[in-house]
Amino acid sequence: MKRYISITACCTLTFALASCGVGFRAGPDYERPAQTPSPPTAFSHSDEEVYGPRIDTRWWTVFGDEDLDSLVADVIENNLDIKRATAVVLELRARNTQARAGRLPSLAIEGGYQRQDNPESQSGSRYPAGGDTETFNASLAAYFELDLWGKMSRTHEAARADLLQSVENRRTIMQSVIAEAVTQYLLQESLERRIMILEQMIEAFEKSVRTVEGRYRRGLTSVLELKQAQRTLASAESNLPQLRQELVAAQHRLSIMLGRYPESRPPRMQPQDYFKRLEPVPAGIPSDLMANRPDVRAAEANLRALNARYGIAEASLFPQITLTGSYGYTSSELENLFTPDNALWNFIAGLTQPLFNSGRLLAERSAAGARYRQGVIDYSKTVLSAFAEVENALMIRREQLERRGHIVDYLEKARTAQAIAEKRYERGLVDYLNVLDAMQARYNAEENLVLVDLSILTNRVTLHRALGGSWIDRPGAEEKEQTK
Repeated sequence: MKRYISITACCTLTFALASCGVGFRAGPDYERPAQTPSPPTAFSHSDEEVYGPRIDTRWWTVFGDEDLDSLVADVIENNLDIKRATAVVLELRARNTQARAGRLPSLAIEGGYQRQDNPESQSGSRYPAGGDTETFNASLAAYFELDLWGKMSRTHEAARADLLQSVENRRTIMQSVIAEAVTQYLLQESLERRIMILEQMIEAFEKSVRTVEGRYRRGLTSVLELKQAQRTLASAESNLPQLRQELVAAQHRLSIMLGRYPESRPPRMQPQDYFKRLEPVPAGIPSDLMANRPDVRAAEANLRALNARYGIAEASLFPQITLTGSYGYTSSELENLFTPDNALWNFIAGLTQPLFNSGRLLAERSAAGARYRQGVIDYSKTVLSAFAEVENALMIRREQLERRGHIVDYLEKARTAQAIAEKRYERGLVDYLNVLDAMQARYNAEENLVLVDLSILTNRVTLHRALGGSWIDRPGAEEKEQTK
């Protein structure tokens, strides 16, 4: 039994060919499509005072609520949607590195062991008749595909665009999550104020029922007025469980956004002077949205990837040229392995040109072109939707502020009318139904004021999100953008 040992080492000369990789890149280079229709020079529903510098990325601080600031920090840290989006970024970053590595030569260490049983008689064999032959081999192989048509560079370009899209998608998700968390926080406060108003209403109706009962016992009023007072009290009391239910549901939603088990707590007392007229948002000009909004940037990154994949499909129509090479030594004697006489090298160049595939490659190029045109439509729709969101938010801001002024005026008149009705009832000039109507109108106006304030504040959240500044990136976080 004899042993044959073969060891080959890769020739690194193929690395020098990497510089020849880009002589021509199939497919068109990316250009941002012209926006149709083109954006106007100003938002139609914005006031002159709205213009100014780009909005602060920590926009929620305008509410001046430290509890809200702390809540947003917790949401950014613990929200599961944000964590998942971060993991997607990490995945696409790895794929980008993988695509970049495909443009460089590859090395692989190979090893093997073979044992062969030789026949007793084998004419012409270099192995001795009979017995076993063992062969050991190890090699370092090199492989490189010349990127003459830009297929590899287009693949890297597509992977880099996918990474950019994932980064912008993460920002979009963070933007939406923060906006929803602030909205839920404002909704909770609004529900607590409505509960407080309703409890005050119930307390006032209970007092009224006691008053009417006393007058009824003295024969000063009819049973009808007593039943009307009791009916109004029962109606108010029936609304309290619904508001408490809505409050708990909002608290549970916010707990989920914080990545916690659903928790609830009793309603808190809210200050009477909670509403503060916020300064206008500096909306800027419509064309800034394409630079400020992450969803628009994500749509454009997707368009870059589709354009690059069209180039990949076109490059597949051209010949594929591959290079392999090795250099080393081979010997049947281990002690004589590294002698000049045992040197062994080889170099192989291969070319593959598609000749007939039933139109598969041409069809793939046509499909890639159609996907790019779909991407252009999606991008245009995203931009138009962004413009519409800002215009709607600016319009709602103006109309709700005007509506609030009317409600405040109505509430003042309702309070005055209630006081007059109570005095006239004490004098016996009107029946108690007038007092009940005046009280109901006053408390309805107070609740409507809370609701319009909620609409104004949540619309402020929508406006910040629509203008594209509603996210933050933590310095040094693992999801830091690295797209090269």
